[in-house]
Amino acid sequence: MALSILECVPNVSEGRDRPLIDRLAGAIQSVAGVRLADIHADPDHHRSVFTFLGPPAAVEAAAYALAEAALRAIDMTTHRGIHPRIGALDVLPFVPLREMSMAEAVAIAHRVGRTLGTRFELPIFFYAEAALSPERRSLPWIRRGEYEGLARRLADPAWKPDAGPARFNPRSGATAVGARGIFVAFNVWLDSNDLDAARAIARAVRASSGGLPAVQAMGVPLARHGIVQVSLNLLDYRRTSLPRVFERVRSEAALRGISIRRSELVGLAPRDAFEGTTPESLALPDFTDAKVLESYLPPHPPLSPAGGEDSR
Repeated sequence: MALSILECVPNVSEGRDRPLIDRLAGAIQSVAGVRLADIHADPDHHRSVFTFLGPPAAVEAAAYALAEAALRAIDMTTHRGIHPRIGALDVLPFVPLREMSMAEAVAIAHRVGRTLGTRFELPIFFYAEAALSPERRSLPWIRRGEYEGLARRLADPAWKPDAGPARFNPRSGATAVGARGIFVAFNVWLDSNDLDAARAIARAVRASSGGLPAVQAMGVPLARHGIVQVSLNLLDYRRTSLPRVFERVRSEAALRGISIRRSELVGLAPRDAFEGTTPESLALPDFTDAKVLESYLPPHPPLSPAGGEDSR
């Protein structure tokens, strides 16, 4: 009998304290049967993205372990970063990969979210396929106003959380828990410090501004490098592949006299997302198969993308 495989890709609001990030990784790895495939820590975004997968029960247990560690360690009252966020454990998505239905992933998201809401007195919002109302499918809608506007929004009856108390938790904020399909997070670093240009390129590329289908994008500064970045989500890599979005960013940058310094994947990407091109042609230095999702899975028919998150 084939083994069910579930992926979890939590984003936490800590990207600078390496010992703490390592402790959070240790919480995930403490659960037998779970494979921690990737950690992407970004000091400018002040955010870390963990990617782990395994049997559903083990992944659910690891999600609880990470949540407890993150919520006890991270204090949002002192957090500042360039990435939109509402809480210490900002987003907790579950992704069915093999021999699992989306309905099963939604059930896990609901169970985990309700448990976290009760255990930590934490406002919980269900999003994407786990959303309980149409507007809450969208993570940007949930993140509107970010952490700084959360107290005001929680005071509004229309903003009542799906689980946990309708009460502002200054230390931990709130958490969005969801179920979704596979998407690819991809950042392109521009050889420029022109934030207006990066934002203009993001507008030209993202679907909401008439750009590429199923693409979210935002232009952000990378202060530690003295440059800017176009940060992207490919919500459906079969509609818009990595080569296509990279070429669009590169051509829009060239129109403004800007070259590409490098790119980076946040987490893993399915092999099909590369559309037969090489990592070098996408300006991905030091790329290895450790960034390919299928490297962690047994042979099987191609993966099916769906869904999305983030605020881009």
